Amino acid sequence: VQLVLPEPELLEQQHSQWKEKEQALFSASLASQNLIPEPERLFQDLALAFESKIWSQKWEVHELALGEEEPRSHRLRLQSRAKTADVENLVKKLQNLQETGTRTVIVANSQSQLDRLLFLLGQNKMRAVVAKDEKDLPKDPSIVALALGTISESFHLPEAKIAFFSEDEIFGEKRHGASPRKRTNTPQVAPEDLSVGDLIVHGEHGIGRYMGLARVHALESEVDFALVEYAEGDKLYVPIYRLESLSRYVGAAGTSAATLDKLGSGSFQRTKEKVKSAIKDIAQDLLKVQAERASRPGHAFSDPDDEYRRFEAEFPFDETPDQEKAIQDTLEDMCTARAMDRLICGDVGFGKTEVAIRAAFKAAQDGKQVAVLVPTTILAEQHYLTFAQRMATLPVKIASISRFKSKKEQAAVLADLEAGKLDIVIGTHRLLSKDVRFKDLGLLVIDEEQRFGVEHKEKLKQLKATTDVLTLTATPIPRTLQMSLMGLKDVSIIRTPPGDRLTIKTHLAIFAEDLIQTAIRTELGRGGQVFFVHNRVQTIGKIAELLQKIVPEAKTVVAHGQMAEGQLERAMIGFYQKQYDVLIATAIIENGLDVPNANTLIVNRADTFGLSQLYQIRGRVGRSQARAFAYLLVPETAIITDEARERLSVLQRFVDLGSGYAIATHDLELRGGGDILGQAQSGHIASVGYEMYLEMLQDEIHLLKGEAVAKPLDDVEINVSFSALLPQDYVPDMKTRLLLYRRLSAIATEEQAEDARKELEDRYGPLPREASELLFVLRLKMLMRRMGLRSLTLGPKGISLSPGKDPILDPLLILSLVHNRPTEYAILPEGKFVIKGHFQSCTQIYDRLRQLLQNSTQ
Repeated sequence: VQLVLPEPELLEQQHSQWKEKEQALFSASLASQNLIPEPERLFQDLALAFESKIWSQKWEVHELALGEEEPRSHRLRLQSRAKTADVENLVKKLQNLQETGTRTVIVANSQSQLDRLLFLLGQNKMRAVVAKDEKDLPKDPSIVALALGTISESFHLPEAKIAFFSEDEIFGEKRHGASPRKRTNTPQVAPEDLSVGDLIVHGEHGIGRYMGLARVHALESEVDFALVEYAEGDKLYVPIYRLESLSRYVGAAGTSAATLDKLGSGSFQRTKEKVKSAIKDIAQDLLKVQAERASRPGHAFSDPDDEYRRFEAEFPFDETPDQEKAIQDTLEDMCTARAMDRLICGDVGFGKTEVAIRAAFKAAQDGKQVAVLVPTTILAEQHYLTFAQRMATLPVKIASISRFKSKKEQAAVLADLEAGKLDIVIGTHRLLSKDVRFKDLGLLVIDEEQRFGVEHKEKLKQLKATTDVLTLTATPIPRTLQMSLMGLKDVSIIRTPPGDRLTIKTHLAIFAEDLIQTAIRTELGRGGQVFFVHNRVQTIGKIAELLQKIVPEAKTVVAHGQMAEGQLERAMIGFYQKQYDVLIATAIIENGLDVPNANTLIVNRADTFGLSQLYQIRGRVGRSQARAFAYLLVPETAIITDEARERLSVLQRFVDLGSGYAIATHDLELRGGGDILGQAQSGHIASVGYEMYLEMLQDEIHLLKGEAVAKPLDDVEINVSFSALLPQDYVPDMKTRLLLYRRLSAIATEEQAEDARKELEDRYGPLPREASELLFVLRLKMLMRRMGLRSLTLGPKGISLSPGKDPILDPLLILSLVHNRPTEYAILPEGKFVIKGHFQSCTQIYDRLRQLLQNSTQ
């Protein structure tokens, strides 16, 4: 049996323990005495492996030798390593084993695969339950147990009457990365997007400028605050437990139009009232548009069935949580009678294509045709290969159409498309030509819509009128982004990166031959390849000559859109097959070229590219586990505009994985969103920022629909003499501390607080006292909101509590406590309730308040 161990740092600690288990299970002494462990004991021995989802090291396979007989293998062979979901063979094998009284366990690598197994077994009338440990292992052999974990291959212990099945041999081996971390709920503009100097919006005080974290020494403690500067130099110190009240300001047409509010003037509240008054009309218009969308007829696709579940189980990677949610949202849209119009936003390599593949397969299952529209011939060919590979064993006919195809080949594809012989066609804007006719188009997939011109988009509007539409993008264009923010287009954001993916190191530099030489030779030295982007066809030949001169050992090839089809295709394929070391290309590589071995990018005249375009080009590297580098070069004598400088600055700042949506919001600031429902609204958006505008808009829509509007959470004030923060030696990077503070401040449940504690310990080690106190401050905030308290202050004689608008503490109980136990409780003249005592930690304060709440509610 091949056992799989957890992370390497745990290996040394558990080695002796596992070695004993191995010997107990597989030693010659056991074999000679014919001693077979009980099924519960065996399951217990394997339980440690099932508990972890992160695997890094494997043990060798052992074949059991039982009794005096010759050693014999007890591996269960379903067939060779599965290429398709072999559910029928599995069911047959399970039934044969169950007839002999053998209990069966299937080990699934991920929760999604476990759910699919439950579905597929149920469809085949097999009873199954999930077994979290040996206690859950069913005694009845007719019930299949499903466990979460990893084993290398299936095996059977006949004398013990138990058999284990590997999910990989059923669905095919997956490529597993590190388990993605849990994400707390984040605003549209994520916390990691906030940097010193950014404009922010405070829900009560308005627009200010974020000036970073400030550590303040008060009494005997240290506290971190977010420092926000307002008009006339006024400063606001926001406690870290209330950082959820801050959001980065996103205006309608640039941050320069924003004016800082003045603290204490009440101007922002008056502005909010004006916006609220003006927003009623836009809410009514929006409801009309939504009603039109809802009434637009569409095809209701069938619910996912047995065949679909098998297909999705064959996906060779573990889905990330965001990717699973995007797939679920898309299927739900397709299975309703309303025509779908969904935007899938995610960085390159984050799994958008798989979302489209699942949707295309669902459409083909229902007999509908699918058109996949892409901006470049390179991307069309790459998507064709990807779709064809995923559906190789299925009766789905796929074809591509682009300028790489001859006229005869294109004519044949178009004839099959019109006759209904083609299920999925993938192509460039050629698909929008007049001679392209579908027999029954049911789904249109648009990859990177911003790459199509106005003429193409008019044709797209006609197709969208009667067809489900799925749009894929890494950086949505401002107009599309604004439509999604307004609610006119449904959006799913894939922010979770694949396991083991690293951020791209991005450098802005002056064009210099020695820098280019060093960058190329460094990449070649580690066996990689290089993209060199020069977006001028007229001078690209001179750049090629320069590179050949300074790095003569490198094999270079040139690629641009004006080359003949065959020549361009040979250059691209040659680079993909590692025949060349450096690809010197125009922005043609922006979409569609996936070369995991290329991990250095050099962009010449980076100041001439758009923000989204630069982000897309940078996404050509960093698609493997190797660290990638991007060099943005500008000439020393170039006059760079302020807007170009801002673009380059934004790209340098947003290097974290999953920053595409944040890039798009900055693009929205720089370029504006266009006229969606009237330019008059842009002034209102600029005065309060997008997030608050959208929040107010949603509230108004709920009111017009007669729905309840959630009340804003009351701010609470906590004054304690304990240091409650993340120490600098625990989390050294200030930006990371801010990110953690923002995430922690949004905690709303005890479960989230416990998850945060586990994540901090996992990333940084055991919690220091200050960090532990911080988590209890956050718990105090939740508890105070629940109790309707406005403030808590710790003094020398105890803690004093000030009630909020709707306190839930029973006044009679408080009076009774004060009257009967005056040494423990008191009421101050200003109405504060005091709990007397000497409290040495936030933990004690939290426990005392929780006890008071319990007494009040009994």
